[in-house]
Amino acid sequence: MQQPQAVLLPGEYEAGETARQIVDVAVDKKAADVTLIEIGKVTTLADYFVIASGNSDRQIGAIRSAIQERMKEDGVRLLQSEGVPSDGWVLLDYGQVIVHIFAPEQRAFYDLERRWQEAPTLLKIQ
Repeated sequence: MQQPQAVLLPGEYEAGETARQIVDVAVDKKAADVTLIEIGKVTTLADYFVIASGNSDRQIGAIRSAIQERMKEDGVRLLQSEGVPSDGWVLLDYGQVIVHIFAPEQRAFYDLERRWQEAPTLLKIQ
């Protein structure tokens, strides 16, 4: 017997699939050290963090733009965006999925993987 499929209302999305699509876009834009963490296991803040690094302001901006474009195409609404590439950190808040794009120095400083170490790491692409 086939399992019933969840019906998503307009504007809703499946967070796990969205997180994986964001990972794919980041990798396509040559992001370094892409990590997917299931923070929903330890907090109600969100279900997933996608963390990636860019080696320059330009690359951080390109990763951000590509993710925003893909999510817009998929009908996933951006709730909030913070930071600018020249500061070495950009945050994209898609509700259940939060994306952090860092320069290597800022990533080491904030060390989100250590801060959220109790949450399962689902994927890590060097």
